[in-house]
Amino acid sequence: MSGRVESKVAFITGAARGQGRSHAVRLAEEGADIIAVDICENIDTVTSYSLGTDEELQETVAQVEALGRRIVAVKADVRDLAGLQKAFDSGIEQFGHVDIVVANAGIATFGQSWELTTEQWQDMIDVNLTGVFNTAKVSVPSMIAAGRGGSILFTSSTAGLKGLEGMGHYAAAKHAVVGLMRTMAKELGQYNIRVNTIHPGSVDTAMFQNLGVYSAFLPDEPEPSQDKAIPEFMSHNTLPVPWMDPADISNAVLFLCSDEARYVTGVTFPVDAGACVK
Repeated sequence: MSGRVESKVAFITGAARGQGRSHAVRLAEEGADIIAVDICENIDTVTSYSLGTDEELQETVAQVEALGRRIVAVKADVRDLAGLQKAFDSGIEQFGHVDIVVANAGIATFGQSWELTTEQWQDMIDVNLTGVFNTAKVSVPSMIAAGRGGSILFTSSTAGLKGLEGMGHYAAAKHAVVGLMRTMAKELGQYNIRVNTIHPGSVDTAMFQNLGVYSAFLPDEPEPSQDKAIPEFMSHNTLPVPWMDPADISNAVLFLCSDEARYVTGVTFPVDAGACVK
């Protein structure tokens, strides 16, 4: 099967690398044009890994164009509603409409809930919750006006379905995204716009493969490392793997955003190697 999102346009946040780039490329492989945004700079409270760069966003452009699809890529911060609206509008000027929205941009930081700083808490909520709201806010009016229906997908997490020690602020934001999704699914159904959340488990990206994550999973290990953390990662999954590839999440994104899922709305869709049933 090919061309599963032929003639559709997808708006994807956090698209410079990782899951965002993977989603852009997978949707482009199946016929979509892409509006891609990324902050392309670091956030002070995110200390265990670096965020995407301008060069990485341009690599996303190159990979999409190599597939013969069009892409508009703009540096934008999902916390900045006006800037995000401008980025979205630049894509609409090029393509005329949007059919798919993937609110993927997010950050991860670590700490016991009562020890989190005010800045850590606020940045997490601003990016992982308000950023999702902003992504929907800038895109929904255009989708309604176009009258084409469509699919909106919020990236949540296994932490949106259960608690995650050392990441209370992250779990709070990811749970809240589910509430927003369930409400918007009801509100937008009349326009044939579907809204769902996807819940990845551990995925092989910079957000996961870093010392902060290894330390969170191995709190008593004085010198945490990927090799030392693998048994702990595997213990959290039902299937015998420590993590998944971004492509595994992108294949689910493709399904949920395609017409194959035309009657799927208001659902929480885990792709987690069985972490939520462990």
